[in-house]
Amino acid sequence: MPNLPDNLKYATSHEWVKLEDDNVVRIGITDFAQQALGDLVYIQLPAIGRNVAAKEQCAVVESVKTASDLFSPVTGTIIAVNETLADEPEQVNDNPYQTWLFCVKADDPSELDALMDADGYQAMIA
Repeated sequence: MPNLPDNLKYATSHEWVKLEDDNVVRIGITDFAQQALGDLVYIQLPAIGRNVAAKEQCAVVESVKTASDLFSPVTGTIIAVNETLADEPEQVNDNPYQTWLFCVKADDPSELDALMDADGYQAMIA
């Protein structure tokens, strides 16, 4: 089983979430998700400035096997995207917990309370 970082929260849709200063939420996909997808070949990131609702589809990752939607774990505004992934989407495969995809300035960070901790996510994927 994967070693899940304890400092992150996890969505049922396989995104990891890290709350940073000033209600900024950094989002990536879990090791479980990237393994299931296989080698990533393209990532469509959301536009900076876009307003998103919690659980709204806002990005897409494509692998040699399939495409998968990504969802915002919180309501807020997209304030950053990891532009290096346009040319190097495989970074997510190589290091999923250090490779973030996008950041949301959360309107209400208490929405993160609905997400799982590492133990909860581990139980879900087991």
